[in-house]
Amino acid sequence: MSVSSNASARMVPSAPDANSWITLETVSLVVFAAVAITLPAYASVYVLYMACLVAINVIATVGLNITVGYTGLLSIGHSAFIGVGAYAAGLAMVHLNTPLPVNVLIGGVSAFLVGLVFGIPSLRIKGVYLAIATLAAQYSLYFVFQNWTSVTGGDRGLNLPATNLFYLGDTGFYYGALILAVLACVAARNLFRTRVGRSLIAVRERDYAAEVLGINIVRAKLLAFGIGAAFAGVAGALTASFLRLVNPDQFTLMVSVFFLAAVVVGGRSSIIGSVLGAAFMTLIPDALREILSLTSPGGTANVAGLLSPLREIIFGALIVGFLMFEPRGLMGLVERLRGRKELVGSEASGD
Repeated sequence: MSVSSNASARMVPSAPDANSWITLETVSLVVFAAVAITLPAYASVYVLYMACLVAINVIATVGLNITVGYTGLLSIGHSAFIGVGAYAAGLAMVHLNTPLPVNVLIGGVSAFLVGLVFGIPSLRIKGVYLAIATLAAQYSLYFVFQNWTSVTGGDRGLNLPATNLFYLGDTGFYYGALILAVLACVAARNLFRTRVGRSLIAVRERDYAAEVLGINIVRAKLLAFGIGAAFAGVAGALTASFLRLVNPDQFTLMVSVFFLAAVVVGGRSSIIGSVLGAAFMTLIPDALREILSLTSPGGTANVAGLLSPLREIIFGALIVGFLMFEPRGLMGLVERLRGRKELVGSEASGD
């Protein structure tokens, strides 16, 4: 009895450790909120630009994680859904002069509907075959973006007017993107506390068993693609307003691979992991640029030439490295610091 009690005491973390970690999480959240809110007061234009880009990529990554991480449906056509949202919002801006909140709604709904259509193959196929089907969706939509010139403008794309959100210019857009990114994370986190979210997780674990339990797997799979695409559409609408340009080259296969890498690097089935992965994958090219500018014999002149091939190599190396050494990604490293060593996908906490 005494030996069993001692063993249990060694296995269960002590209360002070748990309380100290909760305190650390709270402090980290408060610090992050303070930095995010006050950033425009002291940040340069370029830093604010990168912050907006991170916020947009967080929304898109969370959407892909819903489809890939939580539901287990492999998709490599995510950038096409971002393009649908961007073009829908851009056309609304050009022809209807709609404000940003309406454009975001239009982009999200448009991408949701298109996602439902291209989610139909998931009802019959899975795994690598589903990946090929989503690849077909990627190229089909890219073909539409490029060749439906009367609507999309073809290779020239759409030039959009500036967005003056809250009458604060770039600062207003930053706050708008930040608010939407936070709302997207909160919505996704709460989704998996509902019956619909639990059904998506059940489909990932074993779809046949989920059907036996009374879950409509047809609806669940379509919703997984539709909801993930809706997040992508919101990100696309923000991208259109942010860059003031919508062009087919913004929605290539490499962009889809970028977001898939963000999900893997950040951590599947984790909202916090999506945030970490999006930030990491967005900021690493700039970190690499700074390193190359310091180490390159030619100074900054050769940085662009070196960065272009190295970026793809590093993206691939990151994916392989995390799959081999830490399948849970950056979120797995955080969990190790917390002393938790659950298996991948063993707990869908929505964190």
